[in-house]
Amino acid sequence: MLPTVIRRFPRALETGSGAAGRHTIVCIAATPLSSPNALTANRFARGETAFAVLAGASVAHLLNDTLQALVPSLYPMFKAAFALSFTQVGLMTLTLQLTASLLQPLVGLYTDRRPMPFSLVVGMTFTLGGLLLLAIASTFPVLLAAAGLMGIGSSIFHPESSRIARMASGGRHGFAQSFFQVGGNLGSSFGPLLAAFLVVPRGQASVAWCAPLALAAIVVLWKIGRWYQGQRDASPHPGPAGTRARRPSTTPTRAPARRVAWPLAVLAALIFSKYFYLASLSSYYTFYLITKFHLSIRAAQIDLFVFLGAVAAGTMLGGVVGDRIGVKNVIWASILGVFPFTALLPHATLFWTPILTVCIGLILASAFSAIVVYAQELVPGRVGMISGVFFGFAFGMGGLGAAVLGQLADRIGIEAVYRLCAYLPLIGLLAAFLPHVENEEWQSNR
Repeated sequence: MLPTVIRRFPRALETGSGAAGRHTIVCIAATPLSSPNALTANRFARGETAFAVLAGASVAHLLNDTLQALVPSLYPMFKAAFALSFTQVGLMTLTLQLTASLLQPLVGLYTDRRPMPFSLVVGMTFTLGGLLLLAIASTFPVLLAAAGLMGIGSSIFHPESSRIARMASGGRHGFAQSFFQVGGNLGSSFGPLLAAFLVVPRGQASVAWCAPLALAAIVVLWKIGRWYQGQRDASPHPGPAGTRARRPSTTPTRAPARRVAWPLAVLAALIFSKYFYLASLSSYYTFYLITKFHLSIRAAQIDLFVFLGAVAAGTMLGGVVGDRIGVKNVIWASILGVFPFTALLPHATLFWTPILTVCIGLILASAFSAIVVYAQELVPGRVGMISGVFFGFAFGMGGLGAAVLGQLADRIGIEAVYRLCAYLPLIGLLAAFLPHVENEEWQSNR
């Protein structure tokens, strides 16, 4: 009844007594008295950002990726305890990343059609199971099974949590996506610290001591699931999952498939470049430092933490800058701009190596949130599917890169691998072919 009043008397809303008066009228008219969640939903319709929800999603991402990062951080310990080759180390990463990458697009597509607010809790439960199995593994196949369980948990977590970040963004998509992702990057940087100061000194069984982190994440994700469910219940005519109900005149239209195919292919090539190179650092940087500079495992893991901390800072920087100067400019600068530093890294001394890797992490990491937001703008209304595809493809490239680079390291040595990988950022030249999705011409030709 009350929403009908708005449609019949639109001029009353335009000529009310000031902005405060207009907002009061809108809230009274658009909020059914029987819905406790509708007032919150109306705030997001006016473009307000739900910082508490974003913070919860980011914290959950931090806890999830801290646990995920334990696996590669413990590679030196597993390599010594199980007499693994570099190829087997790469297979562990491939298992972890492929289980995550192959399922993410399917999870995103399914939840676009059938929202599952509490699926995040299910995903974290898989991660908890993989963590406990990792603590008791006695053979290499069991290590692979543990990595696979953790990958399944990640495949469920990322598409839905990325959708929730967009729902709570209030239109600040770059900021929300980077704020969400910086939690994951911080978690990835904390993984090596947990490994260095908790697990390595006490042995493999102490991996189980990290289980309270997964339980804390489950509690946070349960609360976020309740908020998500409340948003769905408060919307009188819900649209696709992760989107608000829109009047017909404002529903976004999708560009023809042939028009978005080339930009999506370019984005995929940029993801390949970024994550193949990141695989060389996240999986093998500790081995590189130990082999070339004879560092201890703990010292090498601290340097890995510093690098991953720079990745976290770069992720946040990319989102904020992307909202100001456009996501295409951020993509262009971050992928291609890192090349001078990757070219110098194989020739650097121990003093300069951590400095160069910090620069690499800052610049390269700024690209991913911009790429996800850019892809979501290319294909509006498919937030879950797009998030799943790009998170999944990124994880898949990381796993494939670790496997390929592991075999190369067995054949030509870890230092030669870094000399080859230095040229991967040149693929960033393809960013020149990306259209400006923010301009009016692109929007009008959809």
